[in-house]
Amino acid sequence: MLLLPCPWCGDRPEGEFVCLGEAVPPRPRDPSAMDDARWAAYLCDRDNTRGRHQERWWHRSGCNEIFAVLRDTVTHEIASPGATP
Repeated sequence: MLLLPCPWCGDRPEGEFVCLGEAVPPRPRDPSAMDDARWAAYLCDRDNTRGRHQERWWHRSGCNEIFAVLRDTVTHEIASPGATP
C-alpha cells in the first residue's frame, strides 16, 4: 500500500486520496486571448514522464485539501510534499 504524506494529516493510506494527475503549469492570465489549439493543449497535454514528476493529490477522505508531491512513477518513491523535480 502506498502511504501519502498529507501536509495536514501526516502519512495516510492511498485509499483516502484521489490522484489529480501531473501538476499543471500556472493558469494563463487571460485564457480568452488564447486560440483554441493552445487552450486545448494547456488543458489536456501532459508530459506523462517516466520517473520523477510532481503530482497533485486530493485528500478526499481526510482534510479535503489538495497538495503536490514529487513521486517516482517507476518506484513509487515519494519525496516531501511540494518538492520540485
